[in-house]
Amino acid sequence: MIGRSSAIAAGVCGALFIGYCVYFVCKRRSDPNFKTRLREQRKQQKLAKERADLSRLPDLKDVEAVQKFFLEEIQLGEELLGQGNCEKGVEHLTNAVAVCGQPQQMLLVLQQTLPSSVFQMILSKLPVISQRIASAQNLTQGGVE
Repeated sequence: MIGRSSAIAAGVCGALFIGYCVYFVCKRRSDPNFKTRLREQRKQQKLAKERADLSRLPDLKDVEAVQKFFLEEIQLGEELLGQGNCEKGVEHLTNAVAVCGQPQQMLLVLQQTLPSSVFQMILSKLPVISQRIASAQNLTQGGVE
């Protein structure tokens, strides 16, 4: 008897909780400003993510910082490729190539060591990543002046 009544009580509590959740979602969605606040929140999250990515880039005038960043990106790229995460691995390797002092030689080494599909991904992402690094460098220079 005790087991049955506690099961019924648990069922009623669960039903009440689900009912409250449905009520809350309906009330929230009927708010006229819900979609605009949601869009604004997503826009802010996207900007915060982009700023975090840009702040991670080194100052290209600081040779030591660039070397450290280069080695970290190569290591991360190799690890991620070894784990099978090609997209992230290619992104890190492309970052390394973009800040490298001799990108042509680096690309030759990568062409010889990586599968052709991965190397093609690097070549396709390189202009975008290089542009992002250049714009980040311009932003930091513009903020200092």
